[in-house]
Amino acid sequence: MASRPFAFASGALLVLYPVLVYLGLRYLGVGSLAVALIVLFSLRLAASRGHGGFRPSRMQLAAASGIGIALALVSLLQRRADAMLYYPVLVNAGLLTAFAWSLARPPTVIERLARLKDGELSAAAVAYTRRVTVAWVVFFACNGTIAFVTARWTSIETWTFYNGAASYGLIGIMIGGEWLVRRSVQRRAQN
Repeated sequence: MASRPFAFASGALLVLYPVLVYLGLRYLGVGSLAVALIVLFSLRLAASRGHGGFRPSRMQLAAASGIGIALALVSLLQRRADAMLYYPVLVNAGLLTAFAWSLARPPTVIERLARLKDGELSAAAVAYTRRVTVAWVVFFACNGTIAFVTARWTSIETWTFYNGAASYGLIGIMIGGEWLVRRSVQRRAQN
């Protein structure tokens, strides 16, 4: 059984994946980096099991870990880092799929998150959460496309900068922008 601090630490390390890949390629080489990533993703996979088997969020972590292991194995076997660079693409594709699926099969991801915080939601709030979910679908499609372009056609430095810094900045802008819009919508609804 993995402890919460371990699960948090392994999750934090995976957020740093692009920087770890860049530094690993620079100082360890493809083979050692691939083995290190396989170990890291395997530990994350073990942490996702928890005590009671897989829950949906744990299944998503397990799938992301499995993808990371598979990409690292391909890179290890090919002795080339190319496959490892597609991890951000596949993470965005997974998030895009989850958010888009929730549009087809409500409640949406954003509605579920809003209900955790606010409980009951008005019809207007549900409609708003649907629009926010659509915005995230568009974001993940664009972000995944840029991640693909950086993996396929740019230098490792550009890939690292976009996937390890710029994309997180864009996520922060999305979250901050949505928060500002939500406050404005809530103020208008109260008047």
